[in-house]
Amino acid sequence: MIEIQDWGLIDYQEAWNRQKFIVKDIQENRNKNILIFCEHPTVITIGKNGSESNVIGSTKLLNDLGIKIIHNDRGGDATLHNPGQLVGYPIFNLQAYKTDLHWFLREIEQTIIDIVANYGINAQRVKGLTGVWVNGEKKICAMGFHCSRWVTSHGFALNVCNNLQEFEYIIPCGIKDKGVTSISEEIGTKIDLNDVKNISETFFKKRF
Repeated sequence: MIEIQDWGLIDYQEAWNRQKFIVKDIQENRNKNILIFCEHPTVITIGKNGSESNVIGSTKLLNDLGIKIIHNDRGGDATLHNPGQLVGYPIFNLQAYKTDLHWFLREIEQTIIDIVANYGINAQRVKGLTGVWVNGEKKICAMGFHCSRWVTSHGFALNVCNNLQEFEYIIPCGIKDKGVTSISEEIGTKIDLNDVKNISETFFKKRF
């Protein structure tokens, strides 16, 4: 059973600080599994194996737009969060499920595939790449996790109705030959983020 928390639109650093507090509690007490939904004001984050060379927007442009670059301890490289993107942070005690991070990643991917299928979108995995893709060429959901003492943090970023042009400031996940897309982009009409959030809650509760 998982507990759902909705943090709304929240500063990225504040959300990360909150995650750390919850992770510590679950590590010490093994008492719950929490899935957080939120959005972030536009921010670029870089995982522990990433590089600022994958940020291609000029420093001046990013400063003028108020877009911060934040290094964190998740897996993966450069990604971008912005309003209209559904960010999910599953802070799960894998000892309650299966102590296998690869299993966990595949389960998250499959849940996202099921969610977007609800909108008639046929999404898949791409061998060797984490995340969920449409036609093997456009990423609709980025993923990057940290796991300590079998408690996960960070999570996924599902593009729903966000401004995809802002991804031109980065090379998403350091992959130069693939693009990004969103649910709204794929179906040709703007989707309400709250609808996707509600559907996501149903699918995550069913799988976890």
